Amino acid sequence: MLLSLLLSSWLALNPFRAAPRVPFVASAAPVGSIDPCLIYGSVYLETDPYRRSYCFATVYQEPEEAFSDLLVFQEENKLFADKAGFWYQTSARDFADYVLFVTDKRALADFSIHYTKSRSFAGCRK
Repeated sequence: MLLSLLLSSWLALNPFRAAPRVPFVASAAPVGSIDPCLIYGSVYLETDPYRRSYCFATVYQEPEEAFSDLLVFQEENKLFADKAGFWYQTSARDFADYVLFVTDKRALADFSIHYTKSRSFAGCRK
């Protein structure tokens, strides 16, 4: 038993083994590179800061339409929320396609949204 312990410790600390190769991760996406044009469907807006780490992205609700990244139209039916900017807001986070954290600080948000009353204006502003 002592022999197997010594042999396994020597194998673990073997100075002749090759160092593990760590891949170079240059293609990793930088923080804040979430495309708001890909978000549609059922959305749950989280306001509890303790659950922020469980959210897909951080959103700032812009009071002005001109400075927002995405114009959002709230759909009454989930089936009609099939393009960017058409959101059906759920009351439970378990039934949502996307869970977004709403912040009151613009600098901490990944993108900003503004709600519109016209269905034809909804969508991405690129």
